Amino acid sequence: METNDSSRVDSEFRYTLFPIIYSIIFVLGVVANSYVLWVFVHLYPSKKLNEIKIFMVNLTMADLLFLITLPLWIIYYYHQGDWILPKFLCNLAGCFFFINTYCSVAFLAVITYNRFQAVTRPIKTAQATTRKRGISLSLVIWVAIVAAASYFFVLDSTNVEPNKTGSGNITRCFEHYEKGSMPVLIIHIFLVSGFFLVFFIILFCNLIIIRTLLMQPTQLQHNAEVKRRALWMVCTVLAVFIICFVPHHIVQLPWTLAELGFQDSNFHQAINDAHQVTLCLLSTNCVLDPIIYCFLTKKFRKHLTEKFHSMRSSRKCPLATTETGTEVVLPLNNNPVNSLKN
Repeated sequence: METNDSSRVDSEFRYTLFPIIYSIIFVLGVVANSYVLWVFVHLYPSKKLNEIKIFMVNLTMADLLFLITLPLWIIYYYHQGDWILPKFLCNLAGCFFFINTYCSVAFLAVITYNRFQAVTRPIKTAQATTRKRGISLSLVIWVAIVAAASYFFVLDSTNVEPNKTGSGNITRCFEHYEKGSMPVLIIHIFLVSGFFLVFFIILFCNLIIIRTLLMQPTQLQHNAEVKRRALWMVCTVLAVFIICFVPHHIVQLPWTLAELGFQDSNFHQAINDAHQVTLCLLSTNCVLDPIIYCFLTKKFRKHLTEKFHSMRSSRKCPLATTETGTEVVLPLNNNPVNSLKN
């Protein structure tokens, strides 16, 4: 634990903004991702999970890992950026933040590539035995990113600085860079460059998917519906990247340079304010990711729709009687719904 002076800039609005935003994301994210995981466990036998569903399960697990640490960050910002919890929890929170960010990027990338292959090479994709490949790719992603994130466990993650109110000291969590540290700068250059390389590949794949779908004739209503959902899925994946990940990585390198002392104080304050906003945007991916599943999986949509209609029907037509224990179940849909093989 290092002691630091109070000369570093601070964005005090975050002490109000973060507890509110993180609390909302925690509630919505835990409910949405837990429901997604429950649906996959109960609707899909493990042996019937194909490649893309395996990726979606792993993306959900990455989101839940981050969500379980959000209460730690809520406490931190509620106490005006003072880490009052055990030090190892600061390391854990930083580690899970890194894992969620880059596992999400990686799994969204392989989901996009899977859809790219399905659109551009449909016959080859349909014939491929993708379950083993999905498991193998998922293991590679987890091992690589967890190995990189383990660095956060060996870092001296906390530092002490004087409280600006003049009453003692406060303990910061992952808010101290040694001035002029070139290894820190190189790591951030590598992360930002790697992200934008992946982003431009995803952008290229999605543009090809959009062009291919728009060029295909849609003579049947069913085909038009499938095309519409595919286009929405592409737009949703791009939206998640553009809203959640791109702003943070645009700001990250200039912010790092300012933290390391390579920029003046006025720029440092402005970029630090922007950095706090991008951290909020970055955390919203835990809420937006479940939306992608609605466009990717027909069985998931069917189950969600049935539950929604069931809840509405139970409010409008309470047909159960507590006296006799009789319950009347109305069929929601007489037509069978076939699962999409995606």
